[in-house]
Amino acid sequence: MQVLVLAAGYATRLYPLTINQPKPLLEVAGRPMLEHVVEKIGTIAGIEEWLIVTNQKFTGHFERWSEEYQKKCPDFKCQVFNDGSTNDSDKLGAIGDIHFVLSKGVVKEGLIVIAGDNLFSDSLSDFGRYCQEVKGPVLGVYDIGCLEEIKKYSSIEVDAQGKIESFEEKPTAPKSTLLGIALYYYPPEVVKMLQTYIEEGNNPDQPGRFVQWLYPRLPVHTWKVPGLWYDIGSKETLEEANRIFSARQ
Repeated sequence: MQVLVLAAGYATRLYPLTINQPKPLLEVAGRPMLEHVVEKIGTIAGIEEWLIVTNQKFTGHFERWSEEYQKKCPDFKCQVFNDGSTNDSDKLGAIGDIHFVLSKGVVKEGLIVIAGDNLFSDSLSDFGRYCQEVKGPVLGVYDIGCLEEIKKYSSIEVDAQGKIESFEEKPTAPKSTLLGIALYYYPPEVVKMLQTYIEEGNNPDQPGRFVQWLYPRLPVHTWKVPGLWYDIGSKETLEEANRIFSARQ
């Protein structure tokens, strides 16, 4: 199994912190944010390789980080991909970046996709087991517990088996506090369907758009993320995550 980390954004809302440093490499509890991601995902059995897709500005940052991290963890195997973008005006979008990596012919099996700015307090090993059990696409979900707050994300409704019944990006009148986060598992047959999604001219930006397109065509399972989850999108959430993760350590 391979893991693809989405890290091609410019995080302008976090300026000046991210003018010369990519968001996933900002420190949380004394370590780059990405190391927390690798640590939690790395508990999943069967991960053979990490793929990081970033932009022209930050490719060198991730290559240097990968080299240093491998010194601490010799079994860590990683490839860094430069999508060629230079700013927000020419970026490919999250789905566009997934498609870009797929076009390189490096994805040979099932693929876990995760945003590099997602932080988890608990191990995600059960996510890997669940993906192998259902043998279909899986979306990580989190109950944010607030209908007003979920308007910034995506609202998900599921059936008794945990399969998606409805999916709405940035809903104006949400009915559920269950949100879809940037944690996905795509088996090989779904990886191929992403090519179709792009060829049809669909939105290449938010990664949840692909799930929204997919679930009416194919059953999409959900997996509830345990513990705490943070989407680092502002200085406030970065400071809160730093405080919480420092205390837990």
